[in-house]
Amino acid sequence: MMDWTDRHCRRFHREITRHTWLYTEMVTTGALMHGDQARHLDFSDEEHPVALQLGGSEPEDLAKSARLGEQWGYDEINLNCGCPSDRVQRGAFGACLMAEPALVADCVKSMRDAVSIDVTVKHRIGIDDVDSYGFVRDFVGTIADAGCQTFIVHARNAILKGLSPKENREIPPLRYEFAYQLKQEFPHLEIIINGGIKTLPEIDLHLQHVDGVMLGREAYHHPYLMAAFDARYYGDTAEPLTRLQIIEAMLPYIRAQISSSGPRLNSITRHMLGLMTGLPGARAFRQRLSDAKQLAAGDADLILSAAQSVLAATN
Repeated sequence: MMDWTDRHCRRFHREITRHTWLYTEMVTTGALMHGDQARHLDFSDEEHPVALQLGGSEPEDLAKSARLGEQWGYDEINLNCGCPSDRVQRGAFGACLMAEPALVADCVKSMRDAVSIDVTVKHRIGIDDVDSYGFVRDFVGTIADAGCQTFIVHARNAILKGLSPKENREIPPLRYEFAYQLKQEFPHLEIIINGGIKTLPEIDLHLQHVDGVMLGREAYHHPYLMAAFDARYYGDTAEPLTRLQIIEAMLPYIRAQISSSGPRLNSITRHMLGLMTGLPGARAFRQRLSDAKQLAAGDADLILSAAQSVLAATN
């Protein structure tokens, strides 16, 4: 979710669901060691619970980065062992780390020694043509021995050569049964499943076999799906906000961000394009929030006006 789940996206998603865990885009240790730490780590208090996802393969750098994450106030540190992009591979981290479980175990141990918050791992079920359950079982077992208790399992192989990141999300077949089997074999671990999950009934089905479900692009493109999460999965009896109420709740944040010489309006509205998905007029809403001329004016009321037009047509 690089360039997707930034702080503005997460702040928007938090207005939709109060309890669901939110994850940052992957932040590399190099960016934290040598770049603008505040730009990568700053977030709003409203985002809690929120996890910092790290990319890296040097135990010492990951320990330092995890410590920074804890100091900044994150609730969890997550190590990415699932991203298959060429850029990530050149950095010797992401999905290619699945070929080096002992190194990942060292990384996890170093981070756990450095922080008091949870350290978790997100990974695939295999790499390239290695597609036996034994491979992911041994990977999880080795990392669990280093103290990791939570594994987020993207239930596809990562093809490291020949497929783009987009193709890696679509072409390798989903094998949810591998995640189910991991839970059976490691009942003391928290196993969270990820990959291709789009509906509430699908989430319900998976929760019969594993401890949790992670949504990625579906939550981004169809964010109002998450409005049902608090009552359905967390027992919250409060009514979820309507789409219009979500926008109204976001307006003070948007205005504050823009007035502080921060991001341009489209840096925030681009994350809100899917809010009307499934409603008549959703396309017109997206078009208005993508109109460069209107966005350049920096008027946050554009979002409210666009939403009111859509919702008026549905009543």
